[in-house]
Amino acid sequence: MSYKSLQEACVDLEKNKMLIRIPDELDGNLVIPELHRRVQAIQGPALYFEKIKGSKFPGVSNLFGTNVRSEFLFKDVLHKLEWLIKLKADPEQIIKRPFSLLKHIPFLIKGLPKKINAQVLNHECSLSELPKIRAWPKDGGSFITLPQVISFPPGTLDPKKANVGMYRIQLDGNDYKTNQEIGLHYQLHRGIGIHHQQYKESKESFRISIGIGGPPAYTLASIFPLPEGLSEILFSGFLNNRRYRYCIDNSYFIPQDIDFCITGKVSMNELKQEGPFGDHLGYYSLQHPFPFLTDIKIYHKPNPIYPFTVVGRPPQEDSAFGYLIHKMVSELTSVEYPGIKQLHAVDATGVHPLLLAVGSERYMPFRDRKPEELLTSANLLLGKGQTSLSKYVFIAAEEPGRQLDLHNIKDFFEFILERIDWSKDLHFYTNTTIDTLDYSGDQWNGGSKLVIACNRNKSRELAIDLQAFNDMPSVYKNCKLVQKGIVLIETKPFTNYIDSLQELNVLTDYLNQSKFDGFPLIIICDNTEFCSASYSNFLWVTFTRSNPSNDIYGVSSGFLHKHWFCKNTLVIDSRKKPHHAPELEIDPKTSQIVDQFIYQTPSLRTLFT
Repeated sequence: MSYKSLQEACVDLEKNKMLIRIPDELDGNLVIPELHRRVQAIQGPALYFEKIKGSKFPGVSNLFGTNVRSEFLFKDVLHKLEWLIKLKADPEQIIKRPFSLLKHIPFLIKGLPKKINAQVLNHECSLSELPKIRAWPKDGGSFITLPQVISFPPGTLDPKKANVGMYRIQLDGNDYKTNQEIGLHYQLHRGIGIHHQQYKESKESFRISIGIGGPPAYTLASIFPLPEGLSEILFSGFLNNRRYRYCIDNSYFIPQDIDFCITGKVSMNELKQEGPFGDHLGYYSLQHPFPFLTDIKIYHKPNPIYPFTVVGRPPQEDSAFGYLIHKMVSELTSVEYPGIKQLHAVDATGVHPLLLAVGSERYMPFRDRKPEELLTSANLLLGKGQTSLSKYVFIAAEEPGRQLDLHNIKDFFEFILERIDWSKDLHFYTNTTIDTLDYSGDQWNGGSKLVIACNRNKSRELAIDLQAFNDMPSVYKNCKLVQKGIVLIETKPFTNYIDSLQELNVLTDYLNQSKFDGFPLIIICDNTEFCSASYSNFLWVTFTRSNPSNDIYGVSSGFLHKHWFCKNTLVIDSRKKPHHAPELEIDPKTSQIVDQFIYQTPSLRTLFT
């Protein structure tokens, strides 16, 4: 079935025991988000909050909280999307089997938006009446966390030319005028920035609409990595198996199947501080100047539901988005990225810090192996769409007789470390853009990238015996083995890069011994107990707290014709740096409140026993 509304989806989930109701009034300031995190962490149900303090509207969270539930929400359309995706991957299907297209025509029609005259969202409210969800203690205010921000180029409201993106919206706090202004947040490689530039060059007001709620397909479509030229609005129709309904009111585009719609004009000549906001890398996104929205009106349908999520260090509810997207588009990988066979943006690192890839290597099959086509493919990954935000890219050539599985990260790293040549296979991109949420670089949106490209025969045996590290320099201690060939080493806190260079040179000089040849990767961190407690901890610390150009060292390192190299052992300094954003921490008092509420609520208590 397709869902006509968020309410229909909630009813379906409740009927199938995938949603529970919370009848008690709870505070959206920290308390509800902490309850959400607890339930999400145990892969629990969606939560329907009947009473949110200070608001007359109910809310729902954790709607997509598990892979099983996410698949359930799209159970009736996944096979139809698979056909559409296979058609894009192999357009000759139409020529080979033209009549097979006929049975899919009704589905294709669902992609056509439908303009209606009646305004279904015929109620209005103020900003102060919306549920206020503030997830982390240092958040600058309350935020809309599942918005559908809809913008158009100047001179048109044609749905086919719309951009729909999920950019958080700050409802209050900072210098925003109460009930009059809300904060916008732009990110790299999202279409709203393109539209903003176009309006700067025109005389028109930059009007946007912000949808909240509606069928779950609308939420997923707003974050889907669509090909250039395909509007999220058209894709919403495909994804929901139902035409996207909208109307035009006072020169604003108003979706008609959503629960709330905020309209307003973007400030073109003034910026205000937005944030901080606890984000999905597991750190705060700090305050920065951004445009904001004025001339605000809020429309809503009768009996609307306010959907929201809580983001933080992965895995969180948004991890299920990545699962769904991968499930739907994995067959298109080699179409969108010729030469690439597999991709895995690692959720445990917050997605963009670490990208794993397997590619073809066909340029010179008659001579000794080295990365060639892999480098072309890596440049394509770093030059197109969302993969261009990747910071570390590990890419390996297909191996005859061995099936590499990028979701077995430990095995993939072992494969690379057995073969990599640190003197030739490191390719740095310096002084470039990185993900807006990644503060490991030396400036906002700025840092470096590293491609580690591997097309070689096995050249070393990886070691596990840590006795080799018994006589390390005294400042280095508490060695822990992550896996064969990878070791964590603890040292004193980072102070500055001048001192760090001297300290790490002492270590790399010490590592220049044959007994360390089986340990090609060393990670320097603040706390090896934490980093070794789980593989996800290792991934998170290593790849979110390092900037390749600044934080990578190596044994016998140097430059040859502008190419940085090292021998035998590579060292990544993944200690916290003074310019890093603070990591997210739960408020102890809030934790106690939630402990007590769970204990007093039978439907919740049974989840945790």
